[in-house]
Amino acid sequence: MSANGQPVSASDAYQSNTHLIYFRRLAREPQIPFEEDILFQDEHILVADKPHFLPVTPSGLYLHQTLLNRLKKKTGLQTLSPIHRIDRDTAGLVVFCIQPSERAQYQNLFRDRVVKKVYEALAPYSEGVSAKLPMTYRSRLEESEHFLRMQEVAGEPNTDTYIELIEVMKPWAKYRLTPGSGKKHQLRCHLNVLGIPIRHDQIYPALTPYQEYDLDFTKPLQLLAKEIQFQDPITGERRFFISEKELAST
Repeated sequence: MSANGQPVSASDAYQSNTHLIYFRRLAREPQIPFEEDILFQDEHILVADKPHFLPVTPSGLYLHQTLLNRLKKKTGLQTLSPIHRIDRDTAGLVVFCIQPSERAQYQNLFRDRVVKKVYEALAPYSEGVSAKLPMTYRSRLEESEHFLRMQEVAGEPNTDTYIELIEVMKPWAKYRLTPGSGKKHQLRCHLNVLGIPIRHDQIYPALTPYQEYDLDFTKPLQLLAKEIQFQDPITGERRFFISEKELAST
């Protein structure tokens, strides 16, 4: 399909300096039996509360079973675009831009690190770690030999996470995590390095075999994007949203 929505056939003549849009089809796709919720919507942004296991955007085996395409179908807004991402395994808040002309201004908020995001995580209780909390943990994270995993290496820190203890439920505890940077798997890596890996993490400390279609929905990663706040670059309003989802207590 051309950029203006016109179908293009294999027999059409080549036209230089044009953009084509390709929609792929999947013979089979994992079905995610959990629903997203729309917490807020105006003419500029939409804020969704994403369930565990649901990718934000199409990739790999996922096309229709993604937050983006579900929301497009639900709202009829074909111009929706996420202005940030969270992992498929993570639940919680995702903000979408509605107007393409405003997308860059919203994305720049994350580039300039003026968005405050707060996560909650369920992980093992550690007296040693808890005695140091609250604290800001800093380290240098880089890609490991396996493309799915990040690793902590020596060098100038490029990540920081403010960690607080919310509740003790031995042998588990609930932690509040406020990242100051946005590296891939930052929160998962930091808690793992501290010896308290997030409950049901399939990547840290041990990488488990990838599940394609027969997903185990009984063990969601206990990580939740709980709060997000920022100054709206279009309206000037102070935006503050809280996820309605909760982590499992047992």
